[in-house]
Parts: sequence; C-alpha cells; structure tokens
Amino acid sequence: MKNKPLQTPVSNIRSSLDFQHQISWQLLDYHLTGLVDEEYRWRPAARGLHVANESGVWRADWPESETYDIGPASIAWLTWHITFWWSMVLDNSFGNGTLTREEVRCPGNIEETIKRINQLRMEWQTALAIMPDDELLAVERTKWPFTGKPFHELAAWLNLELMKNASEIGYCRFLYASRNNNGCHG
Repeated sequence: MKNKPLQTPVSNIRSSLDFQHQISWQLLDYHLTGLVDEEYRWRPAARGLHVANESGVWRADWPESETYDIGPASIAWLTWHITFWWSMVLDNSFGNGTLTREEVRCPGNIEETIKRINQLRMEWQTALAIMPDDELLAVERTKWPFTGKPFHELAAWLNLELMKNASEIGYCRFLYASRNNNGCHG
C-alpha cells in the first residue's frame, strides 16, 4: 500500500479554496452558456441595477443602498459586478491599488464580457498558484474590500461572490425564459 503524502494545513486551505472555486465556476459557466445579447441586456423589472450606453461607453449603475426596493439586477450588471470585484481585488492585492469603480468598464455584449471574466479568472488562478504559503496566511495582500484578514479568507470571499453572482444570473435567466407566461400555478 502506498503512503499518501501528508496534507499540510495550507495545502488543505488551498484544496478547499480550489474546490469552492471550481463548483462556483461550473455554475457560472452553466448560466453563461447559450446567453445572447438580448437576454444579457434584458431588464427583469423597470427598476434595478443595469448598464447604460453613454456616448458609446457602457457604464454600470451603482446602488445607493442594498435594500430590496432597488429592484433586481440585469445579467449585464451582474456580469459587470463579477469583473468589478475581481478587477479590484487583483489591482489592490497584486497591482498598484489605484483602480476605481468607474474605471471598470462593461463591454456591453456577452461575448466580450465572457472573455473578460475568463481573463480575470486566469489572472486570479495564476496569482494564487504562485503565491507562497506564508502570503496565503498573511494579511498584507488583503486590502480590498476589507483588511486585517488572512488572504485565504479574501479568496474564500471571492468564491462566495462568484457563487452568489452565478446564482443571481441563473435566477434572472429563469425570469427571462418565463417572462411571457403570465399565469401563476400553485
């Protein structure tokens, strides 16, 4: 019988983070597959977070609050939100930390949006793969959206955000697919 190499506490953390990320990514990929621009830019309600084309530049709304009455977000906004938090974490943890929300652009179409999300995912995975164990446990790289926590907790937060946004995209797709069915059953 072969002996398995012993897992260290840090390798267990890395394994758990990777497991969470893979599941979250699979859900996002599932909900993005087959998505077209019409559905991507569809607004599920008259009010809600969305993107707007301002003189050829797509800009995302920013919520004044996180109360329920602001309305549901569109898929365009939700995918922008993914690029926003990944861009901000990468810039603050591995870049110069000067990126602002206004600088995180929305491509305005699903094809470019998926490319950007995939690019950010690759940057994130590369950064984590080469990060020394002591930095994963340290607080120095944890600068946005919170500080004073070990970096692995920031990585776990990103996995939760990815899962949350993927779920919201899926729910919006259910609403879109059933938008012409006005009858309630149940």
